[in-house]
Amino acid sequence: MSSRIRFVEIADANPNPSGSRDKQVIDLGDGSEVVYIPRFISRDQAWEWCEYLDKEIPWTRPSIHVFGRSCLQPRETCYIADEGLAAMRYSGYQPNAYSWDDYPILKDILKAVYEALPGSKFNTVLLNRYKSGSDYVAWHSDEDKLYGSTPEIASVSFGCEREFLLRKKPSKKPASRGAHQSNGKQHKGNTEQHAFVLKHGSLLLMKGYTQRDWVHSVPKRMKADSVRINLTFRCILT
Repeated sequence: MSSRIRFVEIADANPNPSGSRDKQVIDLGDGSEVVYIPRFISRDQAWEWCEYLDKEIPWTRPSIHVFGRSCLQPRETCYIADEGLAAMRYSGYQPNAYSWDDYPILKDILKAVYEALPGSKFNTVLLNRYKSGSDYVAWHSDEDKLYGSTPEIASVSFGCEREFLLRKKPSKKPASRGAHQSNGKQHKGNTEQHAFVLKHGSLLLMKGYTQRDWVHSVPKRMKADSVRINLTFRCILT
C-alpha cells in the first residue's frame, strides 16, 4: 500500500518576542480539521515553562499492555484532571490524576490555549516527556466515548522539535463490485498522510471527526537528541 505524505511546515513569520499567532487551518475532508500555530508561545516564555515542567512534574514511565504483552511505555507521562471526572484509561493503564492546583503553571498554559482557541473547553491534560529520539507514540486515535464523537484535542509542544504524523484510516465502506481484486484481497490504494514539524512553543489542534477518521503518531527519530515535552488537552464529557 503506497502513501501520499504532505509535509506541513510554517516558517516563522514573526520572530519578535511576543511570538506569532499566525494559524494554518488544514481541512482534512469529511468534517476533520487541524489547526497549527507554530509560535503560539513566545520563545522565552516557552523555555521558562519547559524548564519548570521538566523539573517539577512527577514523571513516570508506566507498564502498559500492547498486543497482549506487557512493556514499558516508550515515553514518560503525568496526568492532570478536574475532580469528579470519569477515569481515563489506555493500554491497560489508568494514571493517577493530579490536581491543577498542584502545578499552577499548567493553569497559565491552559489560559493561553483558551486565548488562542476561543470557545474551546478542556478539563484534563496528559503530559508526555520524550527524553530522546528513542521515545515515541505509536499510531493510534483518541476515539473514545469519554470525549464524545467530535472531540477537540489541543497539543502544546516544548523543547526538541519532532514530527507529528497523521494518516487516514482505511475506509469502512464496502467495496464496489467493480473493485479490482487479486488473490482474494482488495487493493486499498493510496493512504493519505500529513506530517507536521512541531516547533518549541507550538500549538496543534485536532477537531471535528479527526479521531474517527485519522490516526496519528510521533515516530522515533535518532537525530532527536534532546528532551521534548508535550501537553495534550482534552475534555471528558460530564
